[in-house]
Amino acid sequence: MALLEVKDLSIHFGGVKAVDSIDFSWDAGKVYSVIGPNGAGKTTLFNMITGLYKPSRGEVYLDGQSMAGKSPHVLAQMGMARTFQNLQIFMNMGALENVMVGAHLRLDRSVMKGLFAWPRLRRADQALREEAADWMDFVGLKSAVSARAHSLPYGALKRLEIARALAMKPRLIFLDEPAAGLNATETEEVVALIRKIADSGMTVVLVEHDMKMVMSLSDRILVMDSGKKLAEGTAVEVRQNPAVIAAYLGGH
Repeated sequence: MALLEVKDLSIHFGGVKAVDSIDFSWDAGKVYSVIGPNGAGKTTLFNMITGLYKPSRGEVYLDGQSMAGKSPHVLAQMGMARTFQNLQIFMNMGALENVMVGAHLRLDRSVMKGLFAWPRLRRADQALREEAADWMDFVGLKSAVSARAHSLPYGALKRLEIARALAMKPRLIFLDEPAAGLNATETEEVVALIRKIADSGMTVVLVEHDMKMVMSLSDRILVMDSGKKLAEGTAVEVRQNPAVIAAYLGGH
């Protein structure tokens, strides 16, 4: 059974078909990319799958269970995490605290235990801090454990956001333009990190404009154009597809 299956997924804003009849079936433990020209509907597709938008039509299945229209926090509990095209970092908090936020769904939030089991909660908080520090080490930010988020450079903040998503311990992580705004060195760091995440057995889905990055990382690529699925296949298949070449380079 596929880990993620999408059937006839569509969303209309007024008379505009932003995403129209998208179908695919993806297995666990691989890297997938969604590419296409600006306005193709890539992020809108992400937003439907991860619960930010309610589809006008269609179904999303995670391990065979229907997910379409469910709230983001429900999907997070089911093992789905994501980052955003624009950074969503709590700049007034510490870097470590930002990562700890990612584990909030796994915390015991009982008021009574807070009142009468303080030592146990302190131990749990310390364990969470150690786990968050391990995730920061995993993404290459070990030296920033004690830093404030606002003091970190942009490239480090991108990896911090990924660390926070990983702290949810998801089965499936969506990364929306993880290399956007990064220089060549920072992009290579993110590429190495995505390979590391995939090697750990997690399924990774990218929306990305950096074609060198996409072609080097992806097991399969879904190409969108004007809200529709234009092509799907391996990097070699997509590179050689005449419809993809026409969409990116023009019919001539």
